[in-house]
Amino acid sequence: MTSSMLRRQLKNLVQNYSEAEVKVREATSNDPWGPSSSQMADISDLTYNAVACNEIMTMLWKRLKDDKNWRHIHKVRRRIRNGKLKWNHFFM
Repeated sequence: MTSSMLRRQLKNLVQNYSEAEVKVREATSNDPWGPSSSQMADISDLTYNAVACNEIMTMLWKRLKDDKNWRHIHKVRRRIRNGKLKWNHFFM
């Protein structure tokens, strides 16, 4: 496990992020690789729960506004543009 992964896990615990928020943070991390298809499927499935969907949208919005880490923005926008999120109609 890399130091960035350990920092992310610690921040998830300290900030008391929900399961949905943690999954979005992992999928839009600053790591040089993209999220796995299973991560995207998990996030997509969570959107059928109203509370989790709101948490996901809030975290995605937070990531989109993060001007210090360009990968966060890039990964969210790429998923939306490519239709990888079943619920991309929220952004249309």
